[in-house]
Parts: sequence; C-alpha cells; structure tokens
Amino acid sequence: MGEPVVPRYGLGSLADASGSVLAALGGGGSNALGLAAVDRVCVFLVDGLGAELLRVHGDRAPFLASLDGRTLTAGFPATTVTSLCSLGTGMAPGEHGMLGMMLAVPGAGHLFNCLRWTLPGGAMMDPAVWQPADTVYQRAAAAGIAAGYVGPAQFEGTGLTEAVFRGVRYLPADSVDDRIAAVRHALQEPRAHVTVYYGDLDAAGHLVGWGDEEWLRHLEIVDRMAERLAEALPPGSALYVTADHGMVNATRKIDADTTPALMEGVSLLGGEARARHVYAEKGAAPAVLEAWRETLAADAWVVSRQEAVESGWFGPTVRDAWLERIGDVVAVPYTDLAITASASHRIEALFTGFHGSMTAAEQYVPFLEVTTR
Repeated sequence: MGEPVVPRYGLGSLADASGSVLAALGGGGSNALGLAAVDRVCVFLVDGLGAELLRVHGDRAPFLASLDGRTLTAGFPATTVTSLCSLGTGMAPGEHGMLGMMLAVPGAGHLFNCLRWTLPGGAMMDPAVWQPADTVYQRAAAAGIAAGYVGPAQFEGTGLTEAVFRGVRYLPADSVDDRIAAVRHALQEPRAHVTVYYGDLDAAGHLVGWGDEEWLRHLEIVDRMAERLAEALPPGSALYVTADHGMVNATRKIDADTTPALMEGVSLLGGEARARHVYAEKGAAPAVLEAWRETLAADAWVVSRQEAVESGWFGPTVRDAWLERIGDVVAVPYTDLAITASASHRIEALFTGFHGSMTAAEQYVPFLEVTTR
C-alpha cells in the first residue's frame, strides 16, 4: 500500500508558501521558501490543479509547463477549506482548526459544513470563533501592503471567505477578462498582495473526472489566464501559480450508509469521500476503529484520532481546542476507492473525481514562478 505523503509542514507546504510570500513583500515572518524580495505579488490559486495532473497534461498547458518552480504539499486533508485556510493564515491545519470539510461541532451532536458554512436548522457559525487566527492579509495591511482577493461575486462575504481571507479587500469578478482587469488594477499599488481564484477546473474534475476533455478545456483556460497574468505584472513583481489540492478519479465506491459494518456505533460521519472523520458513539471508538480497519483493509489508512495527531498529519501540533473536531477514527483511501454516503451526502456520491487523501496525486501542488525586474 505504500506510505502516505505526509505534508511537509515547515519545509514546503502551502502554509509555508503563504508566509514566504508575505515575507518577500517585507511583511515580516518566516521566508521558508526563500522567495526573492519584491514590491508586488499576484498569487494565482487554481482549485484542483495538482502537480501530478499538470505533469501528465503539460502539453495542454504549455505556458505553465515552461515555468520554473517547485512542488509543495497541500496539507491534510487535501481539500479546499483546509488549504484555503493554510494559505490564508500561513499556519498548518492543527493550528488554524479547519481540519476537514464536514466536522463535528464539539459537544453539539451535529456536523458543520465548513465549505458551505451551514449548520442544521439554519443556525449560524461566527467565522471568527471557528477560525480565530489572524490572516496573512491582516498582517499585510498592518505592514502597509494593499491586500486584495479577486474571485466570484457569489463568494464575497460568505462565512468561509471571512474565516480564511479576513482583512482582505474583496474584488468581485466573474469572467476571466474581469479577473485579469481587477488584478491589473490592484497591482497599481506601490506594494500589493493580490490573490486571484479560478474554481472551474475542480468543478469539472468532480463531475467528469480529471483528464476528461471538459477538464482539459479548463486547463487550457488556466494556462492562458496564467500567461495573461504574467503579462500584466509591473516591474518588481512576482506571479506565483499554485493550487489547493490535486485529484483522483474513483473507479470504485463503498457506500457507508448501506454498509452496516461501517455505521455500527457511529454517531456522525464527517469529512469527505477521501478523508473521512468518523465520530463514534460513547464508548464505541475501539470497535468502530476495528470495523473500519477490517472493512477497508486493502484500500485505506485507518487510524485513531491520537494516531493521526501523533503522525503529524495535521501539523507538528494540534491545539487542544481543536482535538474533538477530528474524528475518533480517520479513514483515508490510498487506492481508487471513494467512501461515499448516498443518503447523507447524495450529490458527492455521484462524483467521478475526488480529493482529500495523502496520495501524491492529491497532496502535491505546483508552486510556479514568474518575476519581473
């Protein structure tokens, strides 16, 4: 089964990239990646652009394939909410607390969807309570650096945006042309930190699978967008192209909702199909761990909460306040299996492409660079 690609926190992860960009702009902190000093930075964040995926299809992204750069690890789980918060705070998941897509609210008896920022019954979660750490954008502003985020209008002011991009000036732009124009405008500041987001590659991968012609069409759009962003850089600037995670295409699925061995003694099933947080009923955790290990013996790393924490999956440390957000059991497929839940997560169960695990295809993301003098 091989060993998991445990994220390189402190040595080459998305959290390290975020802190390094701020340091290169003169905003203080650690420059773990050794980035050159610049006056302006544009971070092009492409949802789902795994390094392994780009390597396989470099012929459809010739500009990106031509760039110098390195490979980073996304962090665990390799999913959007966790990676965006690592990028937004410069911290590992164990520090910022966004430890998965669907997490138990300790003591509440229900799950919290950190992507859609929804609770049962329409209740609200305060972003500053769930994720209280300062962001790199707040630190940039304190250092006199104009921090902007260019993304779809529908995400402006959402709970997730407030949790991971707190302090940024949100610049809504839906079309590619509008996003390029917004970046050009933001880079006119004497010192600027601008992030621009593209999410359609990930959406296509979920629906039809990475490598499908529809996915490749979006990869070509990403490639041309990166080239245009590079052309928009003023002197003394850098463009960094990166991603939040990669992806695998699932050829097999096991439905937890219809597999009694996986639900016996389980109170809540969180996480997602490639990184399950399994919350046990009181006293049932050892039996749940044994059942999940036996059922998924040939397909997944299945560990207890303590084992996941001690193995450094979430970072060197996990804050005590966040521990109960982690499942009593954490199940992470390493084959092409997706652990779906057709009743409780019906739409996700229909996907072709998934992410979250610690395989190379999901963990490795590019960090490509263009600089101007």
